[in-house]
Amino acid sequence: MEKNIDRRHFLKTTGAISVGIGLIGQGASNLWSAEIASEVPKGAPNAEKLGWRLGCQAYSFKNFTLFEAIDKTASLGLKYIEAFPDQALSKDHSKIKINESLPAAARQDLKKKLNDCGVKLVNYGVCNLSKKENDSRKVFDFAKDMGIETIVSEPAEESLEMLDKLCAECGINIAIHNHPKPSHYWDPDIELKAFQGRSHRIGACADTGHWVRSGLNPLESLKKLEGRIVSLHFKDLTQQGPDAPHDVPWGTGVCDVKAMLTELKRQGVKAVFSIEYEYKWDNSLPDITQCV
Repeated sequence: MEKNIDRRHFLKTTGAISVGIGLIGQGASNLWSAEIASEVPKGAPNAEKLGWRLGCQAYSFKNFTLFEAIDKTASLGLKYIEAFPDQALSKDHSKIKINESLPAAARQDLKKKLNDCGVKLVNYGVCNLSKKENDSRKVFDFAKDMGIETIVSEPAEESLEMLDKLCAECGINIAIHNHPKPSHYWDPDIELKAFQGRSHRIGACADTGHWVRSGLNPLESLKKLEGRIVSLHFKDLTQQGPDAPHDVPWGTGVCDVKAMLTELKRQGVKAVFSIEYEYKWDNSLPDITQCV
């Protein structure tokens, strides 16, 4: 094979799907790694044509500050980020943590950082939403002030009526996340039951990797949640089951990424795809680059 390959020809001949997100087989992963190492992605414009907003969950960079996570996200050409509770704000303000108690001055600093980097803070989670309305309202007020569209959480089912009212009042969604079992919402059937009688402001944050850890088929789980998927923590893993599987670049693991994306396209899902890469914590950017 010639040393200098044409990347577009490579993607075409390895069967990358037309939406423009690089999907490859396990056998081609080494070649892909070498090829992409010299190329920084310029976002995911073809994904956006489908209404898919690709961004990063800041938890992928949990060993860094939120400001650094924003820089890393922007370096990929991505315009969206999901913050998580209690990450340090910046190196200069390492004692200031991200949550609903974030001081006004720090909020302004964060808004400026996001604006300067061309990154939008779209989601926040996985965070706690209390059964007490006043406590949950503080999270909604924080989200509204920061321009956050969706709060990702695993709230108690008995609180959903109250939270649904806050969603309507504030114009903010709740996406119920699925940590692996024995977490309450590990099975999409449990989520579907919880959605009954609730507005479409309350939907699912589909964590495809955690379904695999729970022994579920992520493709079938996505099918069950049709019409209720608000956002995704999109993942590909090394193996099925709870025995220490870890993230791998999309399309190189067991999750059948192409089938999942094809199903989401069939459903007409318009959502934020948060890359939550929980591996190689100090140097995950090269693998996340492959996902993009």
